[in-house]
Amino acid sequence: MSKLSEKQKTIIIISLYSIVTIVLWQFEIGRLIFYPFTVLGTWFHEMGHGLMSLFLGGSFHSLEIYSNGSGLAKTSGDLFLGSIGQGLVSLAGPIGPTIAGATFIACSKQEKSSKIALVVLSILLIGSSLYWVRTWFGTPVILFFGLLATFGAIKGSAKFQKNLILFLGVQACLSVYISIDYLMTKQFSRDGELMMSDTGNMELYMLLPHWFWGVLIVFISVFAIWRSLKYTLK
Repeated sequence: MSKLSEKQKTIIIISLYSIVTIVLWQFEIGRLIFYPFTVLGTWFHEMGHGLMSLFLGGSFHSLEIYSNGSGLAKTSGDLFLGSIGQGLVSLAGPIGPTIAGATFIACSKQEKSSKIALVVLSILLIGSSLYWVRTWFGTPVILFFGLLATFGAIKGSAKFQKNLILFLGVQACLSVYISIDYLMTKQFSRDGELMMSDTGNMELYMLLPHWFWGVLIVFISVFAIWRSLKYTLK
């Protein structure tokens, strides 16, 4: 019996990660098991808002992550492109996890790029926990993730690093599946206060209805995941 090729192994690993995650997310115990990655997905989301604001000439003041898995990025400033820039900051949050996940999946193709991805991730996690994260819950949790990524980058074997960055990539990409309801919602309630969703803000700043932006975000996410898988499996 012939051995499996690297491509076949990667397909099996990605399939297992995806199926197990989606199945377990249907149950309370599964959501509890994957709770740490929910928090990490929130970090990707809020960092997307903050970094896009900086990229467009604005400010990124703080990042709040709460124990229920929700978060908030506080930004301000006159952005390049005006209201469109504000819309892009809103867009960057929902697609942040997908971009990170697709990048991680692509990086898992090679041992060197897997290690580099872990190093960059650890720097961003530790740096943000010290500079931007401002909640009693979020700061130690994100710092802990950063230290784990650092340990994996320094002490982990090449195979471990590839599998770890691939697993993190799959988890980040699947967050779009978990957040579809949010993407199709214009407003939501937080602690009894009615707040605008990201797609609701995009409707406000870029005119088209929130559901259009929700569908567009899902399309962009699926396309990015498909491209990363195509590259990795080539």
